[in-house]
Amino acid sequence: MAAYPNSPPVQQTIKLPAPSGACTVSITAALEQRRTCRTICAKPLSRQLLADLLWAACGVNRPEGPFGRPGRTAASASNSQEIDLHVAMRDGAYRYDAPAHELVQVATGDLRGYALTPGQRSANPDMPVHLIYVADIHRLTHSTGFLEPGLQDPETQKSYYYVDAGMVAANVYLYCAAEGLAAWFHNCDRDALALRLGLRQEQRVLFAQSVGYREEI
Repeated sequence: MAAYPNSPPVQQTIKLPAPSGACTVSITAALEQRRTCRTICAKPLSRQLLADLLWAACGVNRPEGPFGRPGRTAASASNSQEIDLHVAMRDGAYRYDAPAHELVQVATGDLRGYALTPGQRSANPDMPVHLIYVADIHRLTHSTGFLEPGLQDPETQKSYYYVDAGMVAANVYLYCAAEGLAAWFHNCDRDALALRLGLRQEQRVLFAQSVGYREEI
């Protein structure tokens, strides 16, 4: 699969295992356990856990959704699916391709430090996974869904992509609560990430979310 324009050459594509569907925790129990936890240890997530996490966040859950596009686990304005998840790990940064359920490498090297602001870097620098939320404005302005006038207005666009990013982040929080993982939604070094991820002008880094096992204190 081709990289986005202006992005670094793709080094590798990681095909993720199918979602396991193994979680047996009820939605009520997950809501009871949902919380922010900033003490995250360096233990890596298994490939299956990572696959399940990304699918829960914004994966394809039905082949036919609104306006003729596949449906996702997280809603979006006119089903524009304008929120991309980039995943920063020790060995590089990847974009989650939800329809293919795979990770496409967009940068080499460890970018996890840029997923935190300078004031947050006192946290464990070896947290294994940082999800980076990127809005693609082009998908809002060129939606195949209902072309309401607000999709062309920058302030209305902003309200949509912030809400849509929040829906994905809420899915991540619930999945982590059900699996006993720690999750922390936070700010990030937007300019540095945009540069290193090779984003286009129409793309915006919004926030990051750190995920891993809880550090025992």
